[in-house]
Amino acid sequence: MSRTILAATMEEMMRTRFGWIAIAIAVAMALAVVDGQSRTTLDVYFVDVEGGQATLIVTPSGASMLVDAGWSGVNGRDADRIAAAAKQAGVSRIDYLVVTHYHRDHVGGVPELAAKIPVGTFIDHGPTVEPGEQPAALYNAYVAARAKGRHLEVKPGDTIPVAGLDVRVVSAAGELTKATLPGGGAANPLCGAFKPKDPDPTENARSVGMVLTFGRFRMLDLGDLTWNKEQGLVCPNNLLGSIDLSLTTHHGLDASGADVLVHAIRPRVAVMNNGATKGGVPSAWQIVHDSPGLQDIWQLHRAVNAGADHNAPEPLIANLDETTAFGIKLSAERDGSFTVVNARNGQSKRYGPRL
Repeated sequence: MSRTILAATMEEMMRTRFGWIAIAIAVAMALAVVDGQSRTTLDVYFVDVEGGQATLIVTPSGASMLVDAGWSGVNGRDADRIAAAAKQAGVSRIDYLVVTHYHRDHVGGVPELAAKIPVGTFIDHGPTVEPGEQPAALYNAYVAARAKGRHLEVKPGDTIPVAGLDVRVVSAAGELTKATLPGGGAANPLCGAFKPKDPDPTENARSVGMVLTFGRFRMLDLGDLTWNKEQGLVCPNNLLGSIDLSLTTHHGLDASGADVLVHAIRPRVAVMNNGATKGGVPSAWQIVHDSPGLQDIWQLHRAVNAGADHNAPEPLIANLDETTAFGIKLSAERDGSFTVVNARNGQSKRYGPRL
């Protein structure tokens, strides 16, 4: 609605008995049109929660999905950081909150966040499998917060109905998808050299993992899914296909990030949600770095124990210490191009559509 048309409409409506009400409606409609035109990208905010996960995804229509909510405590630090990212994104509620698994750095912050921001639907893989008082307390606190909204338990093959975004669940509760995603299905020649690790009985191996598709742009988030489970997604055939942006599994710890998966999906860009002293271990970093076709690794923190050879260039690292809380933002276009921005220094880089 142009300013000229809006002004003329207001003048005419003021002559009526209900002029001021009609004006308010017209202004709201005009602002809605302007807001709808202002967002054309899929925006992804990688929030710094000090080595946990909190990834906020907002579609052009304003639909929102948050993956995990960081740690509890620390005076509500992580809930505050997520709330700040939501404000920056222009959203006042979380439509879907996916809890990948029940570890403190992923689910711990949910109760504090839910007290700050309305959550529509809580999504998880079902009950925890870890015994003991601390895991039970963590899970029960989450269940109490979850009771304030709707609840959806997902399994591999399910979709999460975020408006304007295709979200496919590929792992949950220790099970893996058997379906081939669009663009997947090719035989993986790396499978023959795969070396398994000891089975992981913890919540990590039960992580909810997802492939997100927006037009031609594709992103992978597997939570903390572990080494042997990752292999099952790409052997003997790569069920996932190529990925534009990969969030490194398990913060860049060497219990995950199997080369048989990382090199098969051929990410163009990787984001590592590590902390200064958690994740970003040299062996896991090197696997990502050596992936065919990789252009850049962006990190939430400089890994202080990894050395210069196993850290991204400083302009691509959001936090050079443990306290600054800068995030990384990605904005993707439907043609598959996307831009990544470092909030610390404004460093940005655009990646064109996959050829």
